Amino acid sequence: MIRVKLFLIALAAVLGILACGGSGSGRYVISESKGYEASLFRQNCAICHGSEGEGKTLDDGTFVPSLRTGDFKMVTEAQIYRQIAEGGNGMQPFRSQLTDREIRLLVDLVRNELRRE
Repeated sequence: MIRVKLFLIALAAVLGILACGGSGSGRYVISESKGYEASLFRQNCAICHGSEGEGKTLDDGTFVPSLRTGDFKMVTEAQIYRQIAEGGNGMQPFRSQLTDREIRLLVDLVRNELRRE
């Protein structure tokens, strides 16, 4: 029980620090974040979604949408989770590459950091 409480306190502290970091404009900056979720994004998502999640057009002409602006097809945590885990709409599935915890960290990053501008 004490370990759970310590973990929750540590998690809250890390999230608080991450929320205060960045460029000073209030915009979450993936390239400046030392958080694990930002590292996951850089390793798995940036190649298609861009280094800051702004979206881009791939060499084959495929348009990959921004995770920061525009109309989002996946808006709830469950929808974002499913999209990352199962893929679809041109996106590869990450269920076999990422743990459940890592997918949830990315869901939180997308929903609560990238989309809060």
